[in-house]
Amino acid sequence: MAIKVGVWGPGSMGIVALRAVIDHPELELVALVVHSEAKVGRDAGELCGIDPVGVRATDAPAVLDDADVVVYAAAANLRPLEAITDMAQLLRAGKDVVSCSVVPLVFPDAVDDALVGPLREAAEAGRSSFYTTGIDTGFANDVLPLVLSGISRQIDSIRVTEMFNYATYPDPQAVYEILGFGKQPEEVALAAMPGVFSFGWGPVLHQLAAGLGVTLDEIEESNERVLAPTDFDTPTGRIAAGTVGAMRSTLTGWVDGKPALVVDHVTRMHDDLAPHWPQPQIAIEPKDLGFGGASGRGAYRVEIEGSPAIRCELELADDHDHDLGARIAGACRMVNAIPAVYSAAPGLLSAADLPLVTGAGLMRPVAGPTPDSRLVGR
Repeated sequence: MAIKVGVWGPGSMGIVALRAVIDHPELELVALVVHSEAKVGRDAGELCGIDPVGVRATDAPAVLDDADVVVYAAAANLRPLEAITDMAQLLRAGKDVVSCSVVPLVFPDAVDDALVGPLREAAEAGRSSFYTTGIDTGFANDVLPLVLSGISRQIDSIRVTEMFNYATYPDPQAVYEILGFGKQPEEVALAAMPGVFSFGWGPVLHQLAAGLGVTLDEIEESNERVLAPTDFDTPTGRIAAGTVGAMRSTLTGWVDGKPALVVDHVTRMHDDLAPHWPQPQIAIEPKDLGFGGASGRGAYRVEIEGSPAIRCELELADDHDHDLGARIAGACRMVNAIPAVYSAAPGLLSAADLPLVTGAGLMRPVAGPTPDSRLVGR
């Protein structure tokens, strides 16, 4: 019998998750909750670019009563407490929840009780399970490095790096307001404020440490920004000379007095900016969108120093679109984990609590275009 699934928030990640639920042979879409008035009343299939499937979008969460599991993908960068309240209500009602919205929750044990307390209480009351994942935070910086560590004889350090050009990312608020691209250097955006990166990605370091059987002494945070030397246009807006064009945020976890675990985010709006920072080794050339180095290309890298030394480059693309490939991977990680979460014991889960999540049942043709919030669901 198929697992009944509701989707809440068909945005840049949620639209992909919605289509993945529709296509998955073990899942049945039964409800769709949206925030945009323009999407209310529209069929879920239409929103993700395929034929109608008989489930219409609503802004009333009560429609999720029929679901066994809810994919919660609503934006939460500026509303984490509201998102946690939403998810706690679902858990208390007995719904399992998979999400990508509040990123520190990839490893709940490292998150302040003010955030996880309501979720733990609700999961206990509803005998339900909760799991947050994605690509980064998520698979690229938790599952992948820990899996690679399993072929080691001895480990000195692990570094996980996201290297991405955000020029094509379809969330202008995240790119220009939260990350602060295109802002004057004296304007410190939310993502560049001290402690913000530690709040979001610090739990990843704790999860790596737990998986390796060590304890972090401390976490150091650094934030760097590089200004654009000239004006340039991107698919999502203009970056003026003298404004922020590249940003790097790094967390270093110390173990036994040594820098041992590192999460590094290298984010550019043009490929030529900050050439001294890590660059992805691209095998799949991105499409020429007519914006030159504002290309949207990117990859993830895991480097393990030890015996043996390990280098792994994870490149994701859909039709030569790295941004879309990464969003598809993050959203499908959520959806493909649903059967495992549905079968798991109640409580707040991390990747370590689940069995191997595979693409079982997905080796089959699927009709219709690849879902992309830039093209459908408007």
